[in-house]
Amino acid sequence: MSRRWVVATLLWPLLLAPAAAAEPPAVGPPDAIGAAAQGCLQGAAALPPNGPFWQVLRPGHNRYWGHPALVAFIEEMAERERLRGSLLVGDMSLPRGGRMPSGHASHQTGLDADILFRRTDRPLTEAERDDPDFAAVIEGGRILPERFGEAQFQLLRAMASDPRVERIFVNPVIKRHLCQSSNGDRRWLQRIRPWWGHQAHFHVRLACPAGDAACDPGPAIAAGDGCGTELDWWFTADAALPAVKPAPPPARYQPAMPSACKAILAGY
Repeated sequence: MSRRWVVATLLWPLLLAPAAAAEPPAVGPPDAIGAAAQGCLQGAAALPPNGPFWQVLRPGHNRYWGHPALVAFIEEMAERERLRGSLLVGDMSLPRGGRMPSGHASHQTGLDADILFRRTDRPLTEAERDDPDFAAVIEGGRILPERFGEAQFQLLRAMASDPRVERIFVNPVIKRHLCQSSNGDRRWLQRIRPWWGHQAHFHVRLACPAGDAACDPGPAIAAGDGCGTELDWWFTADAALPAVKPAPPPARYQPAMPSACKAILAGY
């Protein structure tokens, strides 16, 4: 580990302290409240912006907070996969969860995190952190092997195989590639869900932690590996270019904000 890396690890929390202090987490035991797209977070923990095996992108956005279960998950996975390069972690949640000013409908309960497919073996510069390279790993409906290889495949399989994970969103082209490339035990593929966008990163969501009674889990995932007709739809005209089309506003009923979130998000 380089001296530069050690110094950066020690200094980053100090440099970011004012931003974090401006929006402190809600005091109390950790609790993911409500649903991913309609909820809040109590007792959040911050992922250290510069860990030994991960780096947080755009730390000035103050979105490196999460349920302690999510922080522990990222740290453990980063250490487990360290030989393939440092994880580049994008948006998690705000200190109290809730809706972000822009960019996400979900990420509201501290159980979601965006992680780039790109890995690195060196500390990023400040400019690289603040304006990351979101290089797509697909082009023209196909995987770019120089950007999506064994390291990315194994990371997705490791995370999707972890019982703490509820689902992982990837571009449909990537889901199809995983279906075609996987041998042996394919149960983990069930948690890999196709969704619009996600050309440069994947979105991992943890299941509701044990004891978080107010946490609303996502809809149940259909049985099977999701590699059949369900996946085929994404490559029809109805899906309208899934590699580039933004996610449409959900048509389903949006529940009211949980009453516990009103106090947590008041003045936030």
